[in-house]
Amino acid sequence: MARSKTALVDPDVRFFAALADPTRLAIVRELAGAPEVCACDFTSCCDVRQPTVSHHLRVLREAGIIESERRGTWIFYRLAPGAMDRLAGLARELSGGPRLIPVGALRRRGQAAGTAPQA
Repeated sequence: MARSKTALVDPDVRFFAALADPTRLAIVRELAGAPEVCACDFTSCCDVRQPTVSHHLRVLREAGIIESERRGTWIFYRLAPGAMDRLAGLARELSGGPRLIPVGALRRRGQAAGTAPQA
């Protein structure tokens, strides 16, 4: 079944889809317990090979859940600032809490004010 265009564009769908995979969730749990983790260390926590880890890290990075920093030949990963607050906000919204402002509305507001939206 083909994914809808909304599913591919909606940042909340991308966020939840990234967390829905057991390996990616294990990576996020590992990062939640440390300030940063070297990419080479995820193979032991996730029991997968490096190319698979790299794929999962890319998906998490594209979803805005993690960020990376290259130091020489090593790449270190950490949770993106605000990622867990975003998850908590989405959980509040889904449980009937105060509604979040849709990302598209934030982009339109930033463009109307003449400022670039922050990612």
